[in-house]
Amino acid sequence: MDLNSLKISRIIDDWIEEDIGKGDLTSTAITKKTGKANWISKEEGIFCGVEIIKKIFQKIDEKIEFNFLINDGEKFLKDQKLLELYGPSRSLLASERLTLNVGMHLSGITTYTKNIVDDLKGTNIHLADTRKTTPGLRIFEKYAFKCGGGVNHRMGLYDAAMIKENHIAWSDNLNNIVKKIRLNTPFTTHIIIEAEDMKQAKDAVLAGADSILLDEFNPEFLKEGIKELRVLSSNISGKIKNNLIIEISGINPRDISKYLIDGVDLISTSSPITKSNWIDLSMRYIN
Repeated sequence: MDLNSLKISRIIDDWIEEDIGKGDLTSTAITKKTGKANWISKEEGIFCGVEIIKKIFQKIDEKIEFNFLINDGEKFLKDQKLLELYGPSRSLLASERLTLNVGMHLSGITTYTKNIVDDLKGTNIHLADTRKTTPGLRIFEKYAFKCGGGVNHRMGLYDAAMIKENHIAWSDNLNNIVKKIRLNTPFTTHIIIEAEDMKQAKDAVLAGADSILLDEFNPEFLKEGIKELRVLSSNISGKIKNNLIIEISGINPRDISKYLIDGVDLISTSSPITKSNWIDLSMRYIN
């Protein structure tokens, strides 16, 4: 994530405009010119957002000095000091809510992700995210997912082609869909086909998919089905690559231990982004 990109800079500007607008109406009541403050955790978790939060402080007031005592992806405990701040009192107060919101939201995603990733230790399976993200926040939420040990799936419709049930229903047949995509996109295009049953998964392999997404499959059924897909992929020489990626989804994170199956490359889930709670942090001022 390039925090110096114009796109991210504009997003942060929009955040500041949304909260501060024309100016903090309480600032005229502040008589103390400079102040000190610390960020304290009110619960344990995994932190995320250091560089993003620094960028916000810098944009609000370059005179704000900050000293982070933690890095992205590191664990913290309840009542731990995470950040030391010094600068103009009015600017520290104006920046408080926005910076805390970012830190709490992203740390919640990272913490949730790390808990699931820990369940995958000892396997060759990676946890991947989805496009179920908050509009306007995707790049940040996916970054938080990655800080928790997950891997990013496609960022949008533009960096991989995923053929889902509606594409199949509204097209003539699977083979022609793949041919048209190959014909009309760069040779580097990765094609993923979502299958609702094993027959459709086999048809997807035969059609030339780079990845197969098996959605809401029974874990016992998957064990044999994945073996069949691997054999099918490796036996069609000249047409299918032997590095077929098999992804499974539609899993409740509580049941993930049932899906640690040989041959699975990815488990994708939206839950760290759609179901995680914000981690409670506070800014405490020092007189």
